[in-house]
Amino acid sequence: MHNMAVKMQKQEEEIKFEAYSTSLCPECLNKVPMKIYEENGVIYLEKTCPKHGKFEDVYWGDAELFKWIYKEWYNAKYIGSGLENPHTKTVKGCPYDCGLCTQHKSYTVLGIIDVTNRCNMACPVCFAYAGAVNYVYEPTYQQIVDMIKLLRNNKPWACNALQFSGGEPTIRNDLPQLISEAKKAGIEHVEVNTNGLRIAEDLNYFKKLLDAGMSTLYLQFDGLREDIYKKTRGRTDLVPVKQKVLENARKIGLDSIVLVVTLAKGVNDKDLGDIVRYAVENHDVVRCINIQPISMAGRARKDEMRKMRITVPDTIKLIEEQTNMIITRWDWRPVNWPVPISKGMGVIKNRVYPEFTMHPMCGAATFIVVEKNGSYKPITQYVDVDRFAEIFWDIYYSGVRGKRTTAKVKMLELLPLIKSPLVRGLLKDVITKGSYEALGKFMRKIVMIGIMHFMDVWNFDLDRVQRCVIHYATPDGKVRPFCTYNSIHRNNVEKQFAISVSEWTQKYGKKLNEPV
Repeated sequence: MHNMAVKMQKQEEEIKFEAYSTSLCPECLNKVPMKIYEENGVIYLEKTCPKHGKFEDVYWGDAELFKWIYKEWYNAKYIGSGLENPHTKTVKGCPYDCGLCTQHKSYTVLGIIDVTNRCNMACPVCFAYAGAVNYVYEPTYQQIVDMIKLLRNNKPWACNALQFSGGEPTIRNDLPQLISEAKKAGIEHVEVNTNGLRIAEDLNYFKKLLDAGMSTLYLQFDGLREDIYKKTRGRTDLVPVKQKVLENARKIGLDSIVLVVTLAKGVNDKDLGDIVRYAVENHDVVRCINIQPISMAGRARKDEMRKMRITVPDTIKLIEEQTNMIITRWDWRPVNWPVPISKGMGVIKNRVYPEFTMHPMCGAATFIVVEKNGSYKPITQYVDVDRFAEIFWDIYYSGVRGKRTTAKVKMLELLPLIKSPLVRGLLKDVITKGSYEALGKFMRKIVMIGIMHFMDVWNFDLDRVQRCVIHYATPDGKVRPFCTYNSIHRNNVEKQFAISVSEWTQKYGKKLNEPV
């Protein structure tokens, strides 16, 4: 019997993955069928446009990890039900009706508002800033207030996390007032996405952002070597700028910075271990490392694309190697792992919590706990995270069946799973109070590492798009998923509300890179 079981398991392991979805032709942006398949331990995609031919790309760089995550987290339990009040009707079909339309399966968990496309840098990896597109997109104060209200009007979950982005948002002098508007509208978590130049130089402006209610600084951070920045940002003086931002954060009392890493093969893929160590050394102010593998452009064959593309599992394995196996590939969980926590807490507290119902292949995350001696371990060393999630599913289903008392009793099974008194104490507050403040206290004792692989027209997958929870609000009164906005809609939307560079310069009498 044992031999038969081993044989059957081996046969199951040898079955190669194959599935089908819908993508876009990278040339004409028309919808085309897409095959997702396994070959030589890698998950590839293949699509053919009747006009422009066949395109291939890497979907996920490790088939073993892909199949584990697909089996455990790609199922109906983790799919959301979308907005109760969608903003647009389905006319042309996904992804052309973004707004959000009736086909979208998740609501907004993180809203993004681009407050300008002007910037005080001109990064080679960026094609969206005003100098490159030759127009200025800078919504008015009232348009931004209206966009905040649009996000807050979402049902069943009124978006309560917002990122001000750009361009470079700190180039706007009224950004502190806009943060105040977001807080006034009920947004609990407000973050500012920045290269750090202005807040490194202007402590007073930095403090105004914090005093206005900024929760987190989302700091562009590609590594600790200047030659990285020469390739990604076209400058060789940025490492001291990043360090100065952390120093200034300590001066004004901000203890929530996210290091945002644009990851490019051959540029900073050997630096992830150093970035993790830097975050640990500065964990009094650094809450998270957010790694974003760079999006691709240009036409390439499969073998060429394989050399360029870095995917989520590639990043996970690099971190495993560069932390000397302290953080292994099995310490990560997909970005939709928290769904049962939200559902279970909703039953216990009788309120709605945000549900991370995105596609499991969109990203992965882990937490590291920093000990008093400066060493660190992933949270999986302290908590049986999978059993933790199972208990929350039990809590949720007990509540659904009307057995709220049973659900509350099941909460008692959670704390014995936690081996560390420090982590147990922190999680106890999160579980019993279920508040933003309790979660914030927990987050301030750990460092999160997240990987979000945003799509481009090459690896575009409608299955992923329809489950996106990170959405742009725009002045036309619509809300669009991150990857459709950047791949399809951005230019058209911005041009509706833009003015020419010469018109802007004449109006303000300043250079594009100067604060206004």
